[in-house]
Amino acid sequence: MNFICDNCGYESSKWLGKCPLCGSWNSFREMKISKERQTKKGILVNFKAIEEIREERLKSELEEFDRVLGGGLVKGSLVLIGGEPGIGKSTLSLQISLSLAERGYQILYVSGEENPAQIKMRYNRLTSLKNSHDKIYLLFSSDLEEILEKAEVLKPDIIIIDSIQTIEDKKIPAPAGSVTQVREATFSLLNLAKNNGIPIIIISHVTKQGLIAGPKALEHIVDVVLYFEGDVNTDYRILRCEKNRFGPANEIGIFEMATNGLKEVKNPNFLFLPHLKEELFGLAFVPLCEGHRVIVTEIQCLATPTYFPYPQRVVQGFDYKRLAILLSILDIQANISTAHYDVYLNVAGSLWIKENAGDLGIICAVASAVKKNPIKQFTCFLGEVGLLGEIRPVSFVGERIKEAKKLGFKRIILPKENTVNFLKENGMEIIPVNSLKEVFAILNFG
Repeated sequence: MNFICDNCGYESSKWLGKCPLCGSWNSFREMKISKERQTKKGILVNFKAIEEIREERLKSELEEFDRVLGGGLVKGSLVLIGGEPGIGKSTLSLQISLSLAERGYQILYVSGEENPAQIKMRYNRLTSLKNSHDKIYLLFSSDLEEILEKAEVLKPDIIIIDSIQTIEDKKIPAPAGSVTQVREATFSLLNLAKNNGIPIIIISHVTKQGLIAGPKALEHIVDVVLYFEGDVNTDYRILRCEKNRFGPANEIGIFEMATNGLKEVKNPNFLFLPHLKEELFGLAFVPLCEGHRVIVTEIQCLATPTYFPYPQRVVQGFDYKRLAILLSILDIQANISTAHYDVYLNVAGSLWIKENAGDLGIICAVASAVKKNPIKQFTCFLGEVGLLGEIRPVSFVGERIKEAKKLGFKRIILPKENTVNFLKENGMEIIPVNSLKEVFAILNFG
């Protein structure tokens, strides 16, 4: 008999008032965990004796979804899709079901949150796929045992669970959505997927901190972790891959929420360049790599005199601490101080810059905003900025230059070490630099 924290899943042999892991009070519950979970016996085999298995994938008509997964759903895989309430997770899951059904696959769609009328209303909006319903079986239940029984009888090609927080194992004395229920349900679904070769997609909510609700182990159990992101006040959504055991991680797929469902945005570059043809101060462009896709995005910065003892730093789409480092480099290495300015930085299109290749563009956008000096039209930046003001080389330069050139950019400022093979790029002015001072001399920011 154990006591388990409902908030984080920490286990203790005795009751505790305060959880030592997450710090929550009165969250321990006495649990009698069933030991009936099926487990595979251990297998001892020589590495040379393992036969190579051809990876089979189930492809839908949603190319953005298939590409994020690395080519489609792998048989026997467990895929987790997380997102905020109202972002469109259920719409995405139903549209995936309809797309796969059109290709002849049989779907078991389990809904523990909505009733048949709600599902029917959403289905009616997806008019372009209205002939696929005969391949989809809807199960409105939150009972884990019933779900497993129906899956055993129906033997579907794909199972979709919407959502994992509603699934409940009656043998466990804990409410649905608790850490214990989520963990045990996920383990049971994992065994179902692996033992029968059925790909299972489970939908999950995220917390206020932007993390998938439930135990952190949930992300370790599944094979693929996807986040469905975006601003509910806009029509665009980003499906981002954070973990993938069968393909590259950090891939993104972009969708537009329309009246009849999600539409794929196959050429998203212009989505992130609202001011491409304008020459404004505080504006810079950076070619970023999102998985295997290059997206040229817009960096916007506003610097205003501060009225507070400590200037504000408001950031969207970039790491706050990294921005603080870049502002210090700008002050020391280029003598452009932001100590008396509130700095507001935004990455267009709800993108999040994770790679340091965007450093040069960000620091130039801030300098342009402080100096009130616009950057020359159709100029983009590439390079990591070091603490001493040096411009460091980055990867995939050729792909970034080609994408920028395709969008009409006339020149690119990038590290000298990256320009060896690209100095003769037709129709594109390549400007090699070694330091931040060289960059600002070219931009007349002195």
